[in-house]
Amino acid sequence: MRSRVLALTLSALTVTACAPTAAPGDLAASGQTGQARECFFTRNVSGFSAPDDETLYLRVGVRDVYQMQMFSPCPDMDWAQRLAVVSRSGSSVCRGMDATIISPGPLGEQRCMVRAVRKLTPAEVEALPRGSRP
Repeated sequence: MRSRVLALTLSALTVTACAPTAAPGDLAASGQTGQARECFFTRNVSGFSAPDDETLYLRVGVRDVYQMQMFSPCPDMDWAQRLAVVSRSGSSVCRGMDATIISPGPLGEQRCMVRAVRKLTPAEVEALPRGSRP
């Protein structure tokens, strides 16, 4: 019984962590768009591309693409054949502070902190150069 209550509580926290936390007016005042935060589960990432060492595009599911901006350059991320997206807040990513990218490097794996995450619109995805699309 106790483990069921704990599981339900954790599920509720995961769902509410992806809900918008500010009113549209608050978002506009902070310089953000009026769109609600959109979250994704790390297990749904199906591909990536890194046009440089500070930007990462993730394919999530079939049609969604998210852009991640790193806090600082993540060397060799743009050459990596595989990366790991690790969520620091469970299994979902809703904002930059929720994620860390693990990239293999010549001296071992490197952990790169993510500064910002945003879901691209279909028009933005189409505007990406062919080599930058995940």
